[in-house]
Amino acid sequence: MRVNPTAERPAPAAPPPWSGPVLDALPPPERALFRRYGQGPRVPVPHSLVHRAFEEQAAARPHAVAAEHLGRSIGYGELDRQADRLAARLAASGVRPGDRVAVLTRRGLPMLVSLLGVLKAGAAYVPQDAALTPPAQLAHVLEASGATAVLTLAAYADRVADRPDRPVLCVDRLMAEPLPDRPARFRPVRGPQGSDLCYVLFTSGTTGRPNGVAVTHANVCNLLLTAPGNLGIGPGQRVAQLLNIAFDMAAWEILGALCHGATLVIRGRDLAEAARTADVVIATPSVLAGLDPDHCPRIRTVAVAGEPCPRPLADRWASVCAFHNGCGPTETTIVNTVQRYGTGSARLTIGRPTPNNTVYVLDARQRPVRIGATGELWAGGAGVTAGYLAAPRLNAERYRPDPFLGPGHMMFRTRDLGRWTPEGELEHLGRTDDQVKVRGFRVELDAVSAALETTPGCVRAATVRVDDRTLVSFVTPEDVAPGAARRSVAEALPYYCVPEAVHALAELPQTGRGKIDKAALLELAVRRRTAGLDVAS
Repeated sequence: MRVNPTAERPAPAAPPPWSGPVLDALPPPERALFRRYGQGPRVPVPHSLVHRAFEEQAAARPHAVAAEHLGRSIGYGELDRQADRLAARLAASGVRPGDRVAVLTRRGLPMLVSLLGVLKAGAAYVPQDAALTPPAQLAHVLEASGATAVLTLAAYADRVADRPDRPVLCVDRLMAEPLPDRPARFRPVRGPQGSDLCYVLFTSGTTGRPNGVAVTHANVCNLLLTAPGNLGIGPGQRVAQLLNIAFDMAAWEILGALCHGATLVIRGRDLAEAARTADVVIATPSVLAGLDPDHCPRIRTVAVAGEPCPRPLADRWASVCAFHNGCGPTETTIVNTVQRYGTGSARLTIGRPTPNNTVYVLDARQRPVRIGATGELWAGGAGVTAGYLAAPRLNAERYRPDPFLGPGHMMFRTRDLGRWTPEGELEHLGRTDDQVKVRGFRVELDAVSAALETTPGCVRAATVRVDDRTLVSFVTPEDVAPGAARRSVAEALPYYCVPEAVHALAELPQTGRGKIDKAALLELAVRRRTAGLDVAS
């Protein structure tokens, strides 16, 4: 399956009109503010392909350290040669430009060779954590992505069957083979373009099956190679690699460091150890909260996203370094708004649109709301991704033609609520749907409940989020075994979807309209947790 989701899209039109009937509901002064606040700066992007930016750094400083992990290191020149050799091996195995290659791996130097090798082959990588991905989810990802090859480590090779149409390559074994001093630079039969896919990330889906989001090279380059997304990263700096490879913010860490000539510090079990020697940290607020700035004297830049950031946490770090608070779903390429927050800032917001991106605050009929009024956030511009793989109905629901940028442009419905401040920054005001963030990951509560309902004897289930790190579920009838229910989720969904506790009830409370009363369940969950009645086995 070699389908590029961008193939049928018309080329972007010339400069945006930002006019017409869709803006007529706003008085003229507010139309000007709608455009001024919603339009990020228009700036050139120096590369249209992620690996070309890396190759430029490798050519300029081949002996500089590209990455460190548990006492081992690799230079830019060697990393470049290893990735070229892997790209040639992939091509010999049948991988062609436009294909997708699953990368089932753990943190380490082979992880970097895998990602770059796939990109050099003209394909897109599909990352999954080899130790944490449940078998059912892995099977779905391989099928839904149409992966034509799998890259993994020798220790995990038995997780995927080697088939003629989907070979399995162990990258650590390949790296152990002697490397030619001057291997030829690999170039695929068809030169890749910015509209080609860079990676496919699978996010939680409403049906319990993750959705694959197709992200292009142009999407990624626009964030990583312009300010503020480049975070001032450059040669001589050290960037911590703390996050799960299947999380889109990991691409910000990994590719952001390698595209700018920095050293990537890949953590082992001790997350804090990697952060202590880093200049730049990219993390979710939950991860950052586990770090002590007093023990991280080198850190000069911090960027957070993925979930709301508590202001005390922002104040703590902003007092010692440059602190960036960002926001944006996977479908708009990691983040599409950023605030450079200082301790003297009037508000902690999600900032302004990043370069070549747009953000609109719209009502239920997709019309602009007044400045300062609450509406739903829609995202446009260079960060809007190519869509979901093989999901036309979902694409039609979430991706729409952009009436503000004009023909050839698409905008994405984030389902976030927000409003513009008088200064032209965005305040995030929650979600419009049942999707929540847990430990920085997106979780569909209905997907968790659907997994619970596969437990023998379970008739109905509901799930609530107690805080940014905790889910609690309820099942009926009351003889359902809580431990078995949690295992049902663990076998079907990622670890961060597993509820901390499962409570079995005779029946679930209902609202006056006959729906599950989740407000009552949340109150019950908090009450039971406070009383120490959680059941997590």
